[in-house]
Amino acid sequence: MLVQVGFRGVQKWVRVPTNDDCYDYRRFIEEADREVSEASFCSDEGASFSVESTMSSSSIESVSSTRSSASTVIIESTKAQKRQLVEEPPDSKVAKDLVYVALLQKPGGEEVIKEYNKTNGLSDHSRRKLVNILVADMIESHGRIPPVNVRITYALGIVTLFPNLKDKASPTGYEHYYDPQSGQGYLAYRLKTVQRNTASDSKKRFKSVHQGGPKTLRETSSSEQLSGNECNEAMSMMKHTTDQVAVKEKMKATFKHRQQLLRDPDQSALILDHFPRFLDTPGLIDQDFTMLFGENVSGKFIAKWPTFYKPRIITICKGLRPGLHLDDLLSAQEASNDYGWDSDLAAILLLLHLLPPTAKGKMHGKISAANAADHVVKFMKVGTSMVTYLQGVASTQPFLLCVGEKKSKIQKYYIILDQKALPCVAQTVVAAFDELFKAHFVFAVAYDEALFNFYTFIQTTVYGIDVATAKESPRVKEIRVRIDNI
Repeated sequence: MLVQVGFRGVQKWVRVPTNDDCYDYRRFIEEADREVSEASFCSDEGASFSVESTMSSSSIESVSSTRSSASTVIIESTKAQKRQLVEEPPDSKVAKDLVYVALLQKPGGEEVIKEYNKTNGLSDHSRRKLVNILVADMIESHGRIPPVNVRITYALGIVTLFPNLKDKASPTGYEHYYDPQSGQGYLAYRLKTVQRNTASDSKKRFKSVHQGGPKTLRETSSSEQLSGNECNEAMSMMKHTTDQVAVKEKMKATFKHRQQLLRDPDQSALILDHFPRFLDTPGLIDQDFTMLFGENVSGKFIAKWPTFYKPRIITICKGLRPGLHLDDLLSAQEASNDYGWDSDLAAILLLLHLLPPTAKGKMHGKISAANAADHVVKFMKVGTSMVTYLQGVASTQPFLLCVGEKKSKIQKYYIILDQKALPCVAQTVVAAFDELFKAHFVFAVAYDEALFNFYTFIQTTVYGIDVATAKESPRVKEIRVRIDNI
């Protein structure tokens, strides 16, 4: 390593030997003494010293003995010191101080602190500023690829300094800033962007295992189940009867067999052929979902959405940038109109503006929240031929079809799946959407790609399904934190 030495206006470079990232202090004094009788110098790592050539050997030994080696001094900003942060478990107080100092030292950091103190939260703009500042500080101290424990420390520091940003539903509360299990989070995303912009050969794609969600095989403690010939006889009987009581009993008894068929690639596409009563017997979707998760989970959306989530989502959306679709949905909360959805459905669609679709690679463009809403619900005027309508349906993911004279006055709800219409037992749009969500699990159908964040939020936050195992984006966790802190 070269160290610049300055004496009476004269600049000289002195090579200082290093060993395991440690500066050999004694040999540096010897080198500097050859050049100047008294020198002040600074290293390229930013550490400053004043050295006198008359320094005795005993003084050198005294300084050197402050470290484990009698012949070297490790400067505070060297990689050896950085390793201490990497190897030790994160400490919340240290992490908090680290984030606080970084914000005070960087432009814009104080504004972030002031906004949090004023509002008990951060806007999207301030959250991005916070992440950018901390990633810059992280890179300055630890290089372009900081160790995992360093990233964890910064994430821990954020939620310790700003406790309202902590996600109470996550194991540690800071996974939306950095999740060491998946390598994702706002800090990781920003690091990835910086790495991509500074060196093309440093691109890395984080891989995560998709766990949780509609296609996950689940253990259930269901009632007595039929198998073999008895199961086949029950399935045959249901195809030839419209007795709803008998159908529901047989559907309960064949539940386990139905779950096995749904996991068979050759049979899953034929599930409505094997169990055609889904097409004319309302309530079967809710019955299967309840057998999967129990009464408590099954009733959460209807119980919590109208009184808890709806008003909070409306409040947050009022602070978003105005737009035609957003303004129409917000207007529906103030007064009904003849052209738009009613306030309940409008509030559900507002969530799409908080959790908009994300682009999936360069070949797939990002669609708007307004276009994404068309993947959730469609309108059909009374009198339109259902057969003709279904022939034009291209989507393989379930969506809600509302039939009525106008959008604000719906008379009947259907779930459209595989170009077939499944009648909803519900008489309200909130209950109809509840059935739509449940249909994904009952038929083991993956979420529409454009609606992944939207449905994942409903799944983990409202229903509380697979909270610890589902793949959640940082945005899903952030919106949950905002809602919880209103």
